Amino acid sequence: MHRRHLPILALLPLVAGCAAISDAVSPDPNRQPVRVVFFNEDSDTLDEAARAIVRGAADVAKGFSEIRVNVFGYAGPAGGAAFNRALSDARARHVATLLRQYGVPSDRVFVLARGPVPFEAAPVESRRVEIRMTTQTAAP
Repeated sequence: MHRRHLPILALLPLVAGCAAISDAVSPDPNRQPVRVVFFNEDSDTLDEAARAIVRGAADVAKGFSEIRVNVFGYAGPAGGAAFNRALSDARARHVATLLRQYGVPSDRVFVLARGPVPFEAAPVESRRVEIRMTTQTAAP
């Protein structure tokens, strides 16, 4: 078995506050973009617009039983490594909880806190969670 990552079809926007990339849904899970939701500084909760992005990802994942949903949490470099590691974990867990509430089975949702990442030019990009969907198929 091998995992095949779905292609990234959008770039992270350079915006402040909570925002998210396009949430276009395709019936083909291999054409789904990585969903990205952004958080306000020092926050681990999402606004309604960002929740809608998570809901869209959940709808796709529910439609394809072979999808594994990997949730990666990030935080900015300010505030110390331990604080940001905990914050990135809280952000990822918040998104994973929402995915489960929206119907994605728990055994298909995986959380990984990445901790602080430097983004000197656009620090809002470091305050994010990426929802990456992968499929597992038999090797040819």
